[in-house]
Parts: sequence; structure tokens; C-alpha cells
Amino acid sequence: MADETEDNSLATKAALAAGAAIGSAAIAAALLFVKRRKARANDTPAHPEQAPETD
Repeated sequence: MADETEDNSLATKAALAAGAAIGSAAIAAALLFVKRRKARANDTPAHPEQAPETD
């Protein structure tokens, strides 16, 4: 570990920030997808007897 150099360049910091932002957005999207999917699972489709007439 003594051979590693400390790299604090602006490009490295920007790359880390971009990676963190992408990761956070992916997690948020996954949570929204699961929430939406669970909400749809609870909705029961209308039965043909209860459907409004479209003629």
C-alpha cells in the first residue's frame, strides 16, 4: 500500500462525483419502479359485468 500515490486531481474528484450521482439515480429509479409495481399489483382489473358500456 505504500506504493500507491495520492491522486487528488480535479478530474478524479469529478469522476467520483459523477459516479456517485449515477449510482444514486439508479437506486432512486429502482425504488420508484418497485413502488409503482406494487401499486399496480394491488389494483384489480374491472370485471366485464362492472365495466361501463361503450356502444
